[in-house]
Amino acid sequence: MNLVAQNVAETEKIPFDGIDMTWQNGNDRRDSSIFNLKYFTPSLLVDVSYSYSFSNPIDNTVVGSTALARDNEIQLSALHFGGDFTYKGARARIMTQFGTRSIVVPRNDLSPYRGQYQLANVYRYLSEAYVGYHFNKWHGINVDAGMFMSYIGLNSYYQPENWEYQASFTSDNTPWFFNGIRLQIFPSNHLKIEGWIINGWQSYGAFNSMPGVGGNITWMPNSNFKLLTNDYYGTDAGGLPGRKRFHSDNSLLVRYLNHPKSRGISMMAFSLTGDFGFEKGAGVNGFKNGDSIQGPAQYFASGMFYNRIWFAKNKFAWTIGGGIMTNPGRYLVLLPTGQASPLPNPNDPTKTEGSFPFTANPSDQFQGWDCSTNIDFIPNQSITFRLEFVHRESSVPYFAGRGGVTSQTGYSTVTLDPNWRPDLVKSESRIILAILFRL
Repeated sequence: MNLVAQNVAETEKIPFDGIDMTWQNGNDRRDSSIFNLKYFTPSLLVDVSYSYSFSNPIDNTVVGSTALARDNEIQLSALHFGGDFTYKGARARIMTQFGTRSIVVPRNDLSPYRGQYQLANVYRYLSEAYVGYHFNKWHGINVDAGMFMSYIGLNSYYQPENWEYQASFTSDNTPWFFNGIRLQIFPSNHLKIEGWIINGWQSYGAFNSMPGVGGNITWMPNSNFKLLTNDYYGTDAGGLPGRKRFHSDNSLLVRYLNHPKSRGISMMAFSLTGDFGFEKGAGVNGFKNGDSIQGPAQYFASGMFYNRIWFAKNKFAWTIGGGIMTNPGRYLVLLPTGQASPLPNPNDPTKTEGSFPFTANPSDQFQGWDCSTNIDFIPNQSITFRLEFVHRESSVPYFAGRGGVTSQTGYSTVTLDPNWRPDLVKSESRIILAILFRL
């Protein structure tokens, strides 16, 4: 969700021109860039955070999050720099990534186990890198190839664009990036139609021979309303080309009050997201339990809702919300950190098992819910100071308890006590402090 390049020909039509998107969850909240270069618009994002878990795990490891990696420590979660290049229709975007998120997110992509060249390391320090061409037709047509952001799950990969820091299950368990080709068509100033041909579901490589396909439709009739749908179809179980995945992600955003000069309540808005999907074939059966051949149900259903109120001419904001998820088969559940050692899983050659694996077999159940609230101080459009409380629950032991998930001492260098087991619990509460900067 980036600013449209400012340096365009006077006759060129800009998608969503005149539409205020700065309030939207998952969108760049700047109204302009401070840079005014002819061919390049730079961008810099910094995310520094501190998280305190009430479970206080001895190894300081966070489980089940793509936003956080370490507890009770100040961490550079993300540092991104790069920007947008444009020249006579030719275009490119490059954004680097450093910090803990450059490890946390690639570890969830299992496609590098197929073949060689260590794709997780090759791409690790890039969040976006694509080239393309802009056709000045209707309100624009873009053709891009490379690595680009996913819209599934509503939340942005870049924390300064989100209303909450720890994403709900709906966003945290769906893709942050795609690797492939996309076509964006803007038939009018209020509509975007987008198609994808990609390697797979948040994967640097391809799990099987069939590519993933999908698309996005976004409609914004005015500055107070946004409706979008994202849909995906592919084969993302390694070595199981007969297992097909479908996923549909749908969001509604409404700004229902806007008095930007008010010293009291200056703006109010909400976002509502609902996802459903399934895997079918090769031993699983979508939404219904089948026979011994068809296999058990394997699907994903989730929703999340957030309401945000701005105060004092939009200098302060209060957000409250949360969500629910059910995922029989756990095919989209983030595996608990620290338990995966490189021992092959005979049922899926792209996966590994440790001594104490968190299983993700057909019929393994997982349900979860979460809630959060935060206060933001926003002195200007480039910086946010955030204080957030998060509570999450799961139907099975999943989050890191006091004993952690690394070893009996919390260090990875010790010999494991044969009686030690990862300490997983069914709930967690945490406080997050974050400074979010964007230029």
